[in-house]
Amino acid sequence: MIKRISIGLVVLTLASSCVSKKIYTDLENKFTDLKKENRSLADENADLLLAKNQLELDQDALKNEMNKVKAERDKSLADYAALNTKMAVLQDSYKALEKNSNEALQANMSKNRDLLAELDAKGKALAIEQERLSKSAQRLQELESLVAAKEAAMKKLKETLSNALNSFESKGLTVEQKNGKVYVSMENKLLFNSGSWSVGPEGKKAVVEVGKVLGDNPDISVLIEGHTDNDGFSSSGPIANNWDLSTKRATAIVAILSENGKINKQNLTAAGRGEFSPLASNATAEGKAKNRRIEIILTPRLDEIADMLNEIN
Repeated sequence: MIKRISIGLVVLTLASSCVSKKIYTDLENKFTDLKKENRSLADENADLLLAKNQLELDQDALKNEMNKVKAERDKSLADYAALNTKMAVLQDSYKALEKNSNEALQANMSKNRDLLAELDAKGKALAIEQERLSKSAQRLQELESLVAAKEAAMKKLKETLSNALNSFESKGLTVEQKNGKVYVSMENKLLFNSGSWSVGPEGKKAVVEVGKVLGDNPDISVLIEGHTDNDGFSSSGPIANNWDLSTKRATAIVAILSENGKINKQNLTAAGRGEFSPLASNATAEGKAKNRRIEIILTPRLDEIADMLNEIN
């Protein structure tokens, strides 16, 4: 700017002085050249200013980039430090886990050995139990066969008695099979007079027929039960009470059966039940008549069945 003013003063000075045309022309040319140079310098200065502005912009961008890079570096360093810390923790955890795993492995191996030994013992026990169950199943099948045979034998016995005693069934005698036993029931009108334990002729015939069948079945247990109604007795008479009468009547039947030599006397049992096991109400004459009776209860020998049951259990 100072240079431009100086040139202008020179030009004014020369213009106002008396100079030759040649000098004036030379000065004018120099002035033109200086103007061109000035414009060139101005353009260059403008370019430099733009370059400076661009450089400042680039410097700001570079500074921002450097700050960004620094921030990323600081973050990376922090992440690295955190990773190192985590790595140290993981290494400690791994060492502890490895130690615990070895201890746990040893404990599990010991436990597995104990379990295997226990399983082996249980396997042997199971094999023994299976063998026992197999034998029990076989014995149970044999028992079922034996029970079925006993049931069939009792059915046959019942049929035999029914045929042998058929003529007495209209005289107060019945034969039935229940609960694996055969019951021969005879009302007192067939056997005894009132208050008596002496068996009449018709009744004795019936008992003898029962004895014939029992003689052919020596393994049958025979229980003879005497039953009465609830009518009492005078204490001064020959019968003390219904217990006494029912027992005497049962014993009288045993005596008749014992006359059959084929009957095993050890299989005979006499029992008096008095009035305490009635079939009907004692409030009516018909009920009392049904209650006054002798029951011969025939039971198959169960010793073999009991032995099998003990073996199974």
